[in-house]
Amino acid sequence: MESTIQTILVNTKPKYTVSIGPGLLTQCGELAAGALSPCRAAIVTDSTVAKLYLARVEESLRAAGFSVCTHIFPAGEEHKNLSTLSEILEFLAGEQLTRSDCVVALGGGVCGDMAGFAAGCYLRGVKFVQLPTTLLSAVDSSVGGKTAVDLRHGKNLAGLFLQPSAVVCDTDCLQTLSPMEMADGAAEAIKTGVLSGEVLFALTDTDDLSGNLKEIITRCVAFKATVVEQDELDNGVRRTLNLGHTAGHAIEACSTYGIRHGHAVAAGLAIIARASEALGWVEEPCAARICAALRRNDLPTETDYSPAALARAALADKKRRGGQISLVIPKKIGKCEMKSIPVEELESVFAAGWEDR
Repeated sequence: MESTIQTILVNTKPKYTVSIGPGLLTQCGELAAGALSPCRAAIVTDSTVAKLYLARVEESLRAAGFSVCTHIFPAGEEHKNLSTLSEILEFLAGEQLTRSDCVVALGGGVCGDMAGFAAGCYLRGVKFVQLPTTLLSAVDSSVGGKTAVDLRHGKNLAGLFLQPSAVVCDTDCLQTLSPMEMADGAAEAIKTGVLSGEVLFALTDTDDLSGNLKEIITRCVAFKATVVEQDELDNGVRRTLNLGHTAGHAIEACSTYGIRHGHAVAAGLAIIARASEALGWVEEPCAARICAALRRNDLPTETDYSPAALARAALADKKRRGGQISLVIPKKIGKCEMKSIPVEELESVFAAGWEDR
């Protein structure tokens, strides 16, 4: 294998390797075969990604000894629902996949979530491989085993944990992304920089990530791996990875998912950073630095939705536990903590960080 490939071991049960580098879609069959025996591989992808990458993935898998079938669903967050999940499951059943076969998720976060959830449900669980094609899925959603679909009442409310057998991240795929899609991924990278520390944050605090994409992805994945290894099922330290997501998911819900996930998370991150300073929860002021990094990446730091509207939407979030809701608080760059507050105080917290003063 070329020396340009970075590999990161995620030491969960089961453990798996994340491979990062250019041109890896042409090697995805070989890399998948290193993690599981060649079998029937059901590729699940969306209508946008299929036109760009499906042929080379099918060719690579077949060359490595896999038998391939493919299901394509319409692209877009609006299709991340139970109806699309049902279609994927019916496809897997119609193709008569067995427990010795696997699902291959080819695409961004929506595809990874949908395909992973289907793999976890079908026959009570079959193996799956992640082939992320967006910056957002590369730095975040393809690693860690979270899968889900959206319900009418909120984002990612139905899902399960299923660690992939392998993740293969071809950095060449990022060349086809629009500026909007790159910004989405930048939001999650900046969030991870706030969590992990100054080195990664400095890499994201720029108006051009292109020169450091491989290092940014590698550092994001390595950091997330250490967190997931400590808390695979999201009951402790892993919850800090939701930094910015309470307000972010509320913004998405208020917009009926018209606002993209990364853009919503960016505004949510800015809101909680400003609120934490205003309420005296920080050790070192960092809101201005966070907002500056977001703006350099063409991301929003405010929202038109009122604190009251955001609070109402957030009450449906899965981070609510009874009469309490957990927020992730940035104490300083490189240190974030969980803070549980009564649900009736959430509006005032959002209000404290709502405007970019």
